[in-house]
Amino acid sequence: MDAEEDKPPSDAAAGGLVGRSIDEFVNQLRGFSDRARSIAVPSKLSLPSLPSPPGAMSAAQLRAVAQTVSAQRQSIAAMQAQLDAFDQQLAVFERILDPLVDWSATWARLEEAVGDFVRPNGPNGPNGKDAG
Repeated sequence: MDAEEDKPPSDAAAGGLVGRSIDEFVNQLRGFSDRARSIAVPSKLSLPSLPSPPGAMSAAQLRAVAQTVSAQRQSIAAMQAQLDAFDQQLAVFERILDPLVDWSATWARLEEAVGDFVRPNGPNGPNGKDAG
């Protein structure tokens, strides 16, 4: 037994097997419908026949669906990459903002303390009235 017999079939080989299986199924279905029609239906009635190559249409349709699914997965992968990059940018922005928030709170406390020292009776002067 050589190593090639142990390998699973490739995608192309598997696709060929599926295509042959579908073709065999369609041929069997066509044969069955022809036999059933000849037995059950008088020759005076005409029944529609199966489309000429239904296997080829199915293969083309399946190929289109497979391509669509692949394209959608690639689109999702691109969106995930964009979201990851955006998340990294937000993390950097967040690290920049944290010290600014602390600095702003410290500055507000300093302004409050200095403001009380400069204006002992509030913003309107010593008597609570405007100076003007």
